[in-house]
Formats: sequence, structure tokens, C-alpha cells
Amino acid sequence: MTYRGKFVPKHPQKYRGNPHQIIYRSSWEQQVMRQLDLHPQVEWWASEELPIKYVSPVDHCVHRYFPDFIVKVKKQDGSNVTYILEVKPLAQTTLRTPKRQTQKFLQEVKTYAVNQAKWQAAEEFCKDHGWEFKIITENDLGL
Repeated sequence: MTYRGKFVPKHPQKYRGNPHQIIYRSSWEQQVMRQLDLHPQVEWWASEELPIKYVSPVDHCVHRYFPDFIVKVKKQDGSNVTYILEVKPLAQTTLRTPKRQTQKFLQEVKTYAVNQAKWQAAEEFCKDHGWEFKIITENDLGL
């Protein structure tokens, strides 16, 4: 899944931020960017433009989380909804049960715990702003 590059939007006026500096860190992020750029109901979108503070369960320090996307969408009824979107492999959204505790598994546990803290902070941020938080996996992308 490692795939990095610069995204060039067909509709740069829809991008909040510098449309010449849109970086994707995976082919999945690139696919979401394409969809956001081309979808007629997307009024605007941004990539990694919003810092959300969270406390890491690993070091108990405050860190900044930059969600993958912020998107404002015009719904069928004419109202608007703003989403914070995070693109992650399904495997990183759940904690597996290993046969034995390896170093790799312990690292997965740390990553999972940090992700949970980030996503909880994003949920709270969205709740405070009347937005919605969604995690997008390969299942949502039809992969």
C-alpha cells in the first residue's frame, strides 16, 4: 500500500489550502482525493489541514493529529454536512488476537491504542462542531 506522490486536482477551487501541495501517502488516499475532487456534491475538501490535540496512551503526552481529510458535502435535501475522514487498512482498525506475543504484535498494540486515542479526539471534535467522523477502509473503496 505504500505509494506516495503529489495530487493535482482538476477542480483546484474546491481545495482548501494550497492546491499545488496536496500530498498523498497511499494509493487509497489518492483514490479518495480523486473522488473528492470530482464528486459534484463535494463543496470543498482539504487534506491534513486540521490539527486535533489528543493524549497518547503510550507516553501520556499531548500530540497533534492531522486527519487525512475534511470534506463539506451538499446533501440531496440542500443541507450541508462536514466530515473528517481517516483512511486506514481494515487490519489497523481492529486488534487481532495473536497466538503469541511477538515484538511485532506489541507494536501493533501501541499503534492501535494511539489510533484509538486520535479517533476519540476526532469524534469529540466533530461532536463539538456538528460534524461527522468516518474511517474509510479498503472495504469502503471497493478493494
